[in-house]
Amino acid sequence: MAATPSVESAARGAKNPSALQFLKSGPKKLLIGGKWVPAKSGKTFETLNPANEEVLALVAEGDKADVDEAVRNARKAFEEGKWSTMGPHQRTRFLLKIADLIDQHADELAELETLDNGKSISESRNMDIPGAAETFRYYAGWATKIYGETNPSDPGMFSYTLREPIGVCGQIIPWNFPLMMASWKIAPALACGNVVILKPAEQTPLTALRLGELILEAGLPESVVQIITGFGPGAGSSIAEHPDIDKVAFTGSTEVGKLILKASAGNLKHVSLELGGKSPNIIFPDADVQAATFGSMLGIFMNQGQVCCAGSRVFVQESMYDQFTDSLSKMAQGLTVGNPLDPNTRMGPLVSKEQHDRVLGYLKAGKEEGANAKVGGAAGNQERGYFVQPTVFTGVKNSMKIAREEIFGPVASAIPFKDENDAVFQGNDTTYGLAAAVWTRDISRAHKVARALKAGTVWINTYGMVDPVASFGGYKQSGFGRELGKHSLELYTQIKQVYTKL
Repeated sequence: MAATPSVESAARGAKNPSALQFLKSGPKKLLIGGKWVPAKSGKTFETLNPANEEVLALVAEGDKADVDEAVRNARKAFEEGKWSTMGPHQRTRFLLKIADLIDQHADELAELETLDNGKSISESRNMDIPGAAETFRYYAGWATKIYGETNPSDPGMFSYTLREPIGVCGQIIPWNFPLMMASWKIAPALACGNVVILKPAEQTPLTALRLGELILEAGLPESVVQIITGFGPGAGSSIAEHPDIDKVAFTGSTEVGKLILKASAGNLKHVSLELGGKSPNIIFPDADVQAATFGSMLGIFMNQGQVCCAGSRVFVQESMYDQFTDSLSKMAQGLTVGNPLDPNTRMGPLVSKEQHDRVLGYLKAGKEEGANAKVGGAAGNQERGYFVQPTVFTGVKNSMKIAREEIFGPVASAIPFKDENDAVFQGNDTTYGLAAAVWTRDISRAHKVARALKAGTVWINTYGMVDPVASFGGYKQSGFGRELGKHSLELYTQIKQVYTKL
C-alpha cells in the first residue's frame, strides 16, 4: 500500500473546503450494497493530479470478487427490491433530487474534476458539472413517458407491448469527462427502472465516488447504484464477462470496445459502445472565417483535445489553406497553458503520463512523415505535469499516421481539399464515424455535405454542441447505440409483446 498522500501539496490551489475535506477523508472505498467497503483484496491504487504529478488520494482496487458481490446485490435489488416496480413519478423525484444535489455541490465537484483530470476549471464549472445535472434532470422527465403500444388486432384479441427495464447494467466510463459520462450512463438506466454497477476510469475516479455519496444522500434504495473502482483487467473485464449482468454500456477506445463485445458473448448481453473518432472539420471558402477559426480551435483544443469527437482533421479548401492555418495557428499560440485551477487557463495538462507519452509519440511521427508543426509540436514548458503545447500540423496528407489514428491530444492536422466532392471523400476515408462539421454560408451545400458525411453527429457552422435532448453515437468503428435523447431508452429497455384472447 502506498503512503498516505499529502493533500495540501497535491491539491494546492484548490479553494473549496468540501473538496479538500473529501480528499482528506482517507482512502476511497467501493460502494457495494449501500455501504462503502474496501476491496476484498485490500489493495489500493493512487490517483494523481496531472498538473503536478502528486497523489491526490488512495482508491480501492476492485476486482472480480468485488464485482461478484456487487452483482449479487444488484440482482437482488432488481428482482426483489423497490426500484424496478416503483411508480415512475417516484423515480422522477429521485432523479431530480440527484440533479439538485449536483447543482448544490457544483463548485466542489468542479474542483475535484479539475484536480483529478487536469481540465481547466472554467470547463469543469461551465460545462461538465452543469451538463451532468441537466442530464439527470432531462431523464427525470422520461421516467413518466416510457410508453408501450396497443397493436391492431382481430376483434377477438387484445394485443399490446410493454417496454420493461433490462435489469442489471454494467457501465464502464472513460477519464475525459468523468462526471458527465457517469450521468450519461446512470440517468437513463435509472429512469427506465434498471440497477447500475458503475466502473469509473482508474485515472479519474473521484467525482464518480462523490456522486455515489450524493446518490446515497438522495435516498435511492440500497444497491440500485453501486460503484467499483479499479482497472480494466480485473474490474472492467469482470463486468464485461459476468454471466449475471444483463447489459454493458462502454465509452472508451475502439480497441477496448472490441474486447468488451467479445466478452459479452458468454450470455449474449445487450451492449452499447461509444468509441473513438477522427472527425473531419470541413472549412469552405465562403465560411465566416473568424467563427470557423474559433470553432475549430474549440473543436480540437477543448479538454486538451481529449475528446472522442474532437475535430482533429481540419479540412480546408486549397484557395484558403494558408490563410486559415495562419489564423488557427495564431489562435492556438494565444491559448494560456498552465495551472488548470487558474480561471485564466484555457488548457491544462493531459490526464496521465501514459497519455502524455502517447501524444508526444504522435508529434514525433507527424514530423517524421513530413508534416510541419506550424505551432506547438512539443511538450509544455512547465517543470512538472503532463503538459503538451497546442499543435497545428500543416502539409498533412490524409494517409499519414496523424490523420489516420486517434491521438486524443491537442493536435490538429490541417489537410487541403480541392472541392466539395473531395472534401466528402477524404472526410469519409476513415475507419471512424463519430462526428463531423461543415462551415459554409451556402445552406444547400451545408445540408448536402451533412447528408453525405458518414458520422453520427454533424455540426453546421458550430462545433461540439451536445445537449441531453439530442442523440449521440457513431457510425462504423465509432460504435453503435445512441446515448442521450429519447434514443437512449432503447439501450435500457426491452419490449414484451402480450396477446390476450377476448
